[in-house]
Amino acid sequence: MIDTHSHIDSDEYKENFDIFLSEIINSGVEKVIIPGVEPGTFSRITDYCEKYDMLYGAVGIHPEETDKCKNDSFDKIYEYVKHKKIVAIGEIGLDYHYCKDTKEEQKKLFEKQLEIAQDEQMPVLIHDREAHEDTYEILNKYNLQTVVFHCFSGDLKFAEKCLDHDNYYIAIGGIVTFKKAVDLKETAKNIPLNRILLETDAPYLAPVPYRGKLNTPAYLQYIAQEIANLRQIDVNIVKEQTTENAKRIFKF
Repeated sequence: MIDTHSHIDSDEYKENFDIFLSEIINSGVEKVIIPGVEPGTFSRITDYCEKYDMLYGAVGIHPEETDKCKNDSFDKIYEYVKHKKIVAIGEIGLDYHYCKDTKEEQKKLFEKQLEIAQDEQMPVLIHDREAHEDTYEILNKYNLQTVVFHCFSGDLKFAEKCLDHDNYYIAIGGIVTFKKAVDLKETAKNIPLNRILLETDAPYLAPVPYRGKLNTPAYLQYIAQEIANLRQIDVNIVKEQTTENAKRIFKF
């Protein structure tokens, strides 16, 4: 299995990090992608990636961090995407739930980062919260290598609309195990398995039976199992296909 989105550079995991990684490996996870959220995190991510073979990274400015965007921020993204273990630009996008007052600033930041992704032909990890139509409309302006909807929150209709694009993928996290996540369960059950990625978004959104606790890539197995249950297939099919999907997209 591959966790395509996990913030394990967070302070919560600093203590006994080697033991923490061993637990992840023992759970069946072979690789983890650490997304960037603002320029101050980029060097920390690459330091982790250089030290540990199983870790890869992404660089980008999260829509909640628009105030962290400085004159040299885009130069830093261009610089860090050259690193051999940076495999995507992200997480980037729009958030109209927490940041309604900065919509225009978010859009400008999003578009500038998509320009970089287009220039560098890098996959993008998309944050889209209560901004589906604007996110989709902006993405369609660019010739992007691959688009991954991180922590997908739309319904099946929106998922199918996105998957009309051959290079768009849906990343599913722990929310799919929540009882009330009816729309996401329907999406996980019905979209093609070769267009699904797994993620935890740790330290957030731990799946059942650990909901409300500190998340970890070691819990990725519960997400895979829920998808398998919904589709009424063996969990190993989910693990193998989503791993193949991630390797194809991120080229590792």
